[in-house]
Amino acid sequence: MSRIKELASDTAVYGLSSVVARFLNYLLVPFYTEFFAPGEYGVISLIYAGIVFLNVLFTFGMESSYIRYASEREGSRNVFRTIQTLLLGVGTTLAVLMYVAGDWMMPVMSLTPADKTIFSVLIGILWFDSLSIVPYAELRLVRKSWTYAGYRLANVGINLVLNIYLVAGLGWGIEAVLWSNLAASSITALGLWFHTWGQLGGTFDAAIVRQVLLFGLPYVPNGLGFAINEVIDRFFINSMSYDTIARLYGSEYTADDITGIYNACYKLAIFMLLTVQMFRMAWQPFFMKYAKSDDNTSTFAAVFDWFNIFAATIFLLISLFVVEIAGLKVPFLGDGTLINSRYWAGLSIVPMLLLAYWFQGWFVIFSAGIFIKEKTKLLPGITAVGAVVTLVLNILLVPVLGMEGAALATLACYAITSGLILYYSHREMKVPYRMVRAFITILVTATIVGLVTYSAIESVQTITARLVISLIGILFVFYTLKPGRATGN
Repeated sequence: MSRIKELASDTAVYGLSSVVARFLNYLLVPFYTEFFAPGEYGVISLIYAGIVFLNVLFTFGMESSYIRYASEREGSRNVFRTIQTLLLGVGTTLAVLMYVAGDWMMPVMSLTPADKTIFSVLIGILWFDSLSIVPYAELRLVRKSWTYAGYRLANVGINLVLNIYLVAGLGWGIEAVLWSNLAASSITALGLWFHTWGQLGGTFDAAIVRQVLLFGLPYVPNGLGFAINEVIDRFFINSMSYDTIARLYGSEYTADDITGIYNACYKLAIFMLLTVQMFRMAWQPFFMKYAKSDDNTSTFAAVFDWFNIFAATIFLLISLFVVEIAGLKVPFLGDGTLINSRYWAGLSIVPMLLLAYWFQGWFVIFSAGIFIKEKTKLLPGITAVGAVVTLVLNILLVPVLGMEGAALATLACYAITSGLILYYSHREMKVPYRMVRAFITILVTATIVGLVTYSAIESVQTITARLVISLIGILFVFYTLKPGRATGN
């Protein structure tokens, strides 16, 4: 139990800056849904989905390469200088190519020729962000954790303040979102360059170029696979025909509207996503620390049980009270709510996305065996399978089910990839995860959510009834996965 407490403590410490930054960033969601129509927010979501893909190309695995080859501090300046030079050259080349190909690329993000300035600002964001990854990595290597966290928080803070000023104060449109991001990215980049200026005192080394490219480039397909799993659904939703949209949601909606609604409601899954991300930051150092312990497998199995208890609690509470959560008043917006009511048509996707991130948490836990036994070469293949599942199911389901089809594709992707990594991890390290109990927990909690959500009985829909049902569900989960019980299904 002491080790579980240690992991919980590490999760809180390591995740603090990430959670605060994401929380500050999340404050923009009620702001955007209050000031922007769904169609405008849909364009914003497509732009940032595009940034996710393009960022993989602009960085081409160099963050991982720097951590790999600069961890031994001797010669780290040469590595820093070489990789930064590569990033500058590749980033500038890609920026020029994107600008030239803008007329072809902009329609993919629902941008028109009149939005050329917005597209140029997008390019600037990518350029500055790519030249910040190595300085950020350097701060992590030399354990300047507070400086690292400070820059992360400053980036989000600048972005948040400028968005509010430009949109609410000056009445700008979606261009304010990009200009605010560019200002935040450029200011933090300049600060990071100042803090790591001494590392540029090294020399550019052709031998290092070969090393870092051989190590880093394999991360590009994996990064693209991750991007497909995370954001490709926005493009499929935006490509729905008018007839499909009219059939599913009504003739008053456009593809951009539905994309915006989907993206806004997707953000409500952040409660599960933050839990998984905080856990991930502490999990790897934890399982590596106890990799050679005699009781490591029983410890890992207990971690799995505890994670499922917390995940099930979040799943039940958010799913059963999603309307109330979306309708929470946001003080700085007057009568504004967490998600403006114009976007509530997509709230039905939230339980599916919460469940998807629950499975993502399983993926993180099961990865222990892969890392400990140094079989990480399997990970790109698993990510590729997830990408194929995502693409195929979006193609099949979005034209039929719309937003729900995209959410189901995300759920299927994470469920299948967590199953695959469990299979390969178990071959390397036989951890007695209580999988039957875990699946029973998911089945029961999902059934509770489904029955309550679609029940025609009015008394079941009251807040009191849902609170009682939530408590019963949580008690069931705790009993089913009661810590300290003998391992096994």
